[in-house]
Amino acid sequence: MDLGERIRQREAGLAFYGIAPPKRATEPEALGAIVAQLGARLQSLAPDGIVVYDIQPETERTNAPRPFPFLPTLDPEHFATELLSGVATPKIVYRCVPKSTREQFLAWLTAAAADRSERLSVMVGAPSSSAYPTGLPLAEAYELVAQHAPALVLGGVAIAERHLRGNAEHLRMLEKTRRGCQFFVTQAVYDVSATKSLLSDYALTLRERGEAPVPVIVTYSPCGSVKTLEFMKWLGISFPRWLENELVYSSDALGQSIDLCASIHAELAAFARSKGIPLGVNVESVSIRRAEIEASVELFSRLKRL
Repeated sequence: MDLGERIRQREAGLAFYGIAPPKRATEPEALGAIVAQLGARLQSLAPDGIVVYDIQPETERTNAPRPFPFLPTLDPEHFATELLSGVATPKIVYRCVPKSTREQFLAWLTAAAADRSERLSVMVGAPSSSAYPTGLPLAEAYELVAQHAPALVLGGVAIAERHLRGNAEHLRMLEKTRRGCQFFVTQAVYDVSATKSLLSDYALTLRERGEAPVPVIVTYSPCGSVKTLEFMKWLGISFPRWLENELVYSSDALGQSIDLCASIHAELAAFARSKGIPLGVNVESVSIRRAEIEASVELFSRLKRL
């Protein structure tokens, strides 16, 4: 069964592995080696899907300085469909919609509609109101997908931290579902309470409306250093104070973070089952350090067994 059909069937337990495209300045020889190494890693992991991110600077989102410099990456669509064409695993490609004009987006939809293979995409808006002010609005993009590429398996982003601020993220999820989203991928999770609150409100509202939940794919990312922790917090990921202390003062932060992620997922999975929500996992590394990438492989294997 194709991944899209498994999503439409609201299958629980889907396991994705998230990657960022290589840097745009990567030399061709180095790029070939990176693709070969990544292909071997993905083959050994055997995920149900590969999430390919559309990395943005996001500097407009906050006044705080970015802990790591932003380096432009290759186009995620090109990377997924061309450079990773030898990897048979389905790719879920992120697309920052406001980067495109209406004409550019329509051209992409036309190509997607003409492609005989299954296409899966997570469309995201601008990181702030000041980023890409003349780009295509996300709401209009949903309408264009419905008109020109209805077979596209469309996903959306869910952010528990945003729910903490306004208690409305579940309503955004419901609206995105109405516009065509068939699954959701969360931001990386370390705050189990915030995520449970989002899932609870989502389930209750669906029950009131007599509607069924779509798969929610929870993202986890190992954290092996204070610098990585600072970067994850800069990205908007919430760390409860006790958990932050556990990582900062641990003699093995990376191992500790893997244990914490596994514990968080076990709690969320049990909670989601009690609410009838099909939960899945997506494991990524926000860091390019070898140790943290290897930790993401270990974490994926551990969560997949769960």
